[in-house]
Amino acid sequence: MQSALSFLSFAFMVAVAIVLLAGLTVMLRGKSSNLSQTLMRWRVGLQFVAVVLLVVYAYVANIWPAP
Repeated sequence: MQSALSFLSFAFMVAVAIVLLAGLTVMLRGKSSNLSQTLMRWRVGLQFVAVVLLVVYAYVANIWPAP
């Protein structure tokens, strides 16, 4: 379970970085601002999932003590 959460967390963090770079590239080239906005919205969603996975991983791995 821990290794699966670790892998998923890492995969989502890589996905966030890729979408961030793609959005910045589109924005800096001055192409479609609509595409740039869409990519940044995807980045926010992916970041949310990545943070949730990291919190679940910390809870499962007993890094974060239960209340």
